[in-house]
Amino acid sequence: MPAPLVEPFSDAHLDAAGELLAARHARHREAEPLLAARYEQPSAAREEIEALVGSEGASGVAAIRDGEVVGVPRDDNDWGANIWIEAAGHAADDPELVRDLYAAAAARWVEGGRTRHYALVPAGDDDLVTAWFRVSFGQQHAHGIRELNSEPWPDGARLATPEDIEGIIRIAPLILRHQALSPVFSDRKDEDEEEALRREIEDELANPDVGYLVAEVDGRLVGTFVVAPIDMAGAHTGPARPDRSCFLAFAATDPAVRGSGTGSRSRTHASRGGRSAATRRL
Repeated sequence: MPAPLVEPFSDAHLDAAGELLAARHARHREAEPLLAARYEQPSAAREEIEALVGSEGASGVAAIRDGEVVGVPRDDNDWGANIWIEAAGHAADDPELVRDLYAAAAARWVEGGRTRHYALVPAGDDDLVTAWFRVSFGQQHAHGIRELNSEPWPDGARLATPEDIEGIIRIAPLILRHQALSPVFSDRKDEDEEEALRREIEDELANPDVGYLVAEVDGRLVGTFVVAPIDMAGAHTGPARPDRSCFLAFAATDPAVRGSGTGSRSRTHASRGGRSAATRRL
């Protein structure tokens, strides 16, 4: 089979790309119907791709009639200059075509000094996930969706108050410390200034749209959970964003109570309902 004709992505490709993305999203919703239905319409899918292409510094490639990959640059204080291939940033008739498209697009990104690449991929599309894995991606996160059910407050869980700030400051860095261990070996350092962390917690506690929960054991704060509207999330954009949803923004539990069920009980109240994987971050 001849190699696909790959060229820089342009406005001329938007209509075809919208049709490809809409078809991919329809398949995704067969596995995860809680995702927004409107992106099954090529016009809505096209709008998301157009927004990505219009982002400052965005670039990508298209295979004529068959696929597209678009990346959006992000400059992050912790990870440096990187590229995100958002949920609307790739679609193809043949999943294997994504490998050729990514190879063509990635060359430009690396030449520009952006060597960290992330892609959001529908978790249930095994062939598409495999195609991304075959260009040396690995799974970093799995995103999920939960339907809301009424649940009683579990023992030891409650809403946080300003009196909990010192305990939250003690718990908050645990995630970074854990991810620095095997097998993650994250090089993101636990160097947040305490006063900056304190201000962030105070702001979140004062925000009526944010649900800040804590868990206690014998009167000692041992866990925190933060829930916020999905609109406040930097990720979960476009086809990956369910309508009228909240997201679990942060969760950490003291290792001393690990295995006791404290985290699970708090998560039950914070998230509520049944779980299903929706996307993978690679």
